[in-house]
Amino acid sequence: MATTLLRKTVLTAAGIAATTAGIAGPAIAAHAAPTGTTTTAVVADRKGGHGERELDVRYEAQPNFYFCGPAAARNALSVQGKNIDVHAMAREMGTTEAGTNSINDITPVLNKETGTSNAYKSVEISTPKADDKQTDTLRADIVKTVDAGRAVVANIAGTATDTDGTTHSFEGGHYISVIGYRDDGHTVTIADSANPNTATYRMNIDNLADWIATRGYSTS
Repeated sequence: MATTLLRKTVLTAAGIAATTAGIAGPAIAAHAAPTGTTTTAVVADRKGGHGERELDVRYEAQPNFYFCGPAAARNALSVQGKNIDVHAMAREMGTTEAGTNSINDITPVLNKETGTSNAYKSVEISTPKADDKQTDTLRADIVKTVDAGRAVVANIAGTATDTDGTTHSFEGGHYISVIGYRDDGHTVTIADSANPNTATYRMNIDNLADWIATRGYSTS
């Protein structure tokens, strides 16, 4: 797979100060918990009998505007019972104030911390909008990964609406974790490190696939 996956940059009040690379650089978060503040919550693992499952995630908000990649990976690994410091994640991914370059910098770290070289792979949605095949593949990947007790990490950009009608906007890019699904994967549960007030929310798989479009995700 090409190693040029998803090199994008967020332009926010904080991000503009850190980079002037437009969308040609790494993806970083548009919002973050106040610097020095860590917000932690636990969501219990729930298994349903109608095509649904949500994993036990020990959620932490990212401590600054550019740690969304490490924070998403840390939250994803927490469902495996791992408690890895987000700063250690950042060092492993080469994260700087310009962000984390791409999902390809996150996948090897997920594999390392999971303890196997092939637990995760990077999948690209290279088109401006996901087609039906790409959306179906994403849905199957999420179900397979969550059923294996792991979370998916996705690199997203733009604005998407959740099932409650709330919009989430990261025009320059962001990383999130997908920690569950329902309705056989047609609706997914997202853990978002950007804002502890919206730590988790659900989204239709079509909206998530279009949110990932031009970028990619780490999946089993």
